[in-house]
Amino acid sequence: MIKKYYLLFLFASVFVLSACHSKKAVMRGEPGDVVAPQPSIAEKYSSILGVDAEAIKNGRLYAFVDRWMGTPYKFGGLDHGGIDCSGLAVLLEQQVYGINIPRTTGQQVAAIKRKYEEELQEGDLVFFDYDGKKFSHVGIYLQNGYYVHASSTKGVIIVKLRDPYTYKYFSRCGSVTVAMAADSTAGK
Repeated sequence: MIKKYYLLFLFASVFVLSACHSKKAVMRGEPGDVVAPQPSIAEKYSSILGVDAEAIKNGRLYAFVDRWMGTPYKFGGLDHGGIDCSGLAVLLEQQVYGINIPRTTGQQVAAIKRKYEEELQEGDLVFFDYDGKKFSHVGIYLQNGYYVHASSTKGVIIVKLRDPYTYKYFSRCGSVTVAMAADSTAGK
């Protein structure tokens, strides 16, 4: 009987500890806060982006990216079962920066202040024209020439902006401005 309770206690302890461990991967702070990343997240993304771990400063951003990496693509999707490019941008801007942007790429492009590629900063949006359609795809710039996006074939991934396949479709980039985002969502 004691063995039975011990096993039950052991199982419950493992469950609670594993649940606590998974909560560490959840973003800390509030949207708009820049919090230090966990060392494991800083190391992982510094390696992917080719920067020093000290360059990974926005823990909320990289925890968000880490939670969504590998999520499959699903047109119109907005959860871990599947997400599309504009949905990823909506959730990232909302959960990391506390900014609400429109749902579609065509509306999102109207919510940015255009920039030159060399001026890109973390959280800026990058747009692509696939299949002859203007602004049909969006990604979110990270740093050192990399962005995260929901690829229709590979799901949520990080790639170089100047990747030979995708760069030829690159069309516009810029920062989300709160006023523009509010204007483009008004009346919805």
